[in-house]
Amino acid sequence: MSQDSFEDWRQRRHAELAGPESWLGLVGLFWLEDEVSRVGSADDCVVRLPAGPSHLGDLLRRDGGVVWRPNDAPECSLATDRDGRPDVVDHQLLSFFVVERDGKLAVRVRDRDWVRQRPFDGVEYFPEDPAWVVEADWLPLAAPLTLEVPNVSGDLKPVTVSFQAVFEIAGQRLALLPMSVGEHEVFFVFRDRSSGRDTYGAGRFLKMKAAVDGKIRLDFNRAFNPPCAFTPFATCPLPPPENWLPLAVTAGEKRWRGDH
Repeated sequence: MSQDSFEDWRQRRHAELAGPESWLGLVGLFWLEDEVSRVGSADDCVVRLPAGPSHLGDLLRRDGGVVWRPNDAPECSLATDRDGRPDVVDHQLLSFFVVERDGKLAVRVRDRDWVRQRPFDGVEYFPEDPAWVVEADWLPLAAPLTLEVPNVSGDLKPVTVSFQAVFEIAGQRLALLPMSVGEHEVFFVFRDRSSGRDTYGAGRFLKMKAAVDGKIRLDFNRAFNPPCAFTPFATCPLPPPENWLPLAVTAGEKRWRGDH
């Protein structure tokens, strides 16, 4: 299968960020620490809604899962995002859903009408440059390496790495460790000397097709900002020190003008 064009990729990325399920529409992140968490707009609610009734219902932690008990309907179980898309509860123009992060549960609240209040005018990009497309060697490590990868909340998540992508740019021999390796896709988190200046300070993401015959194609023109560049209500992995590149990667998404 041939890869889509850079312009097609940019258009899909814009549609994702400008849509009703964009990270930009999030208005809250609330951790569920008790067996019962009230949901509503009142001050005593654990999950605070920016509008609506003072008490919409309760979220119950039960048998390792989450149950939604609304005031005006029967209770129901809610799937978290652990195995895919979570179940979503809608109330007027708001919605919320449960996410699971390293055994901890949290609720994200979204304003589905956010774009009417502050339309998204896009992210700036460096011009596409074929010099930032490299064929890297996909090399096994002598022994698997376990990284303690922090996220923006300060939590550490162990990540076991067995391969690295080794490549050369501008006469420098560089390497990136993947954060996850799937059957069809490899996910990297990196930062470079443009981070905090032209690009997002905490680094950027890169998703590439899986390696074939010991080679993996890295197209830094498709480096993109993590969700945390657009909202404080996300938890994003930070690049490990091994993925701090000693040069400015002048490719991909630039820092969003409205970032935090």
